[in-house]
Amino acid sequence: MKSILMKIVLLSILFPFVLSSQILEKQNKLLWDGTDWEQVVKRVEGNPEMTYRIKSAYLTGILDGRLYYYLKAWGEKQAFADSLYGDRVDYLTPRETVRQLDRFYDDPLMDFVPVVSAMIIVHMQAEQISQKVIDQYVAQTKYWINQLTLDMQSRGMHELLKEKQEKHSNIKK
Repeated sequence: MKSILMKIVLLSILFPFVLSSQILEKQNKLLWDGTDWEQVVKRVEGNPEMTYRIKSAYLTGILDGRLYYYLKAWGEKQAFADSLYGDRVDYLTPRETVRQLDRFYDDPLMDFVPVVSAMIIVHMQAEQISQKVIDQYVAQTKYWINQLTLDMQSRGMHELLKEKQEKHSNIKK
């Protein structure tokens, strides 16, 4: 009985996120960023356990997707896959990663940095990579996300993704 009740509670909490993700999609939003990260606390009315569960579930999804594409690339060319996915994003525990991302997004200038990039940045900081290298990575991240946003606004997300898919399928041939 307790497990059924827990599932109902969990579904009732996750449903608004699914609904809001549909709304975000209509706003030409491709990636979660600091604004979405900070909304989690508000959506669960400050519940620290649910906040952690949702944020860590999102991070787990990022890592699962990364592993999937690493394995696909590794099957084609191991050295290329290793060079492409060489950065360590598992240096910190999930709880520590969530805590460091919360701290990272305390800076309003970082709100539009995608969570996937912020994850790399906080791991770079934890590994004590030089601040100059981190600042360059942040600048490059802000540049490409701004370019992507402008492209989506001018051409629309559907058209942009279709173009990229066609370009990728032409490369394979």
